[in-house]
Amino acid sequence: MTLTLAEVEHIAQLARLHLSEEEKIRFREQLSAILDYAARLQQVDTRDIPPTSSVLPPRSRLREDEPRPALPQQVILANAPFPYQGYFRVPPVLE
Repeated sequence: MTLTLAEVEHIAQLARLHLSEEEKIRFREQLSAILDYAARLQQVDTRDIPPTSSVLPPRSRLREDEPRPALPQQVILANAPFPYQGYFRVPPVLE
């Protein structure tokens, strides 16, 4: 798919880029080559390939999730700068 100079100028405007005439021509060629390659990839038959999120075998590095007793409220609030009635007091964020 060959892009026109007008399309390259539009893309440059969306990206807030100021391109010289030489850059517009060069980017038109490069972007057109990228779009041609993407079109070739669309022609690859992938119907028999299951969708995957990774090509690596699944492996979890996390520990097993085991329920444990919660920390006491006094311990949790011990380093809070402004505890208030068992809660964290934070400055208001509304203007």
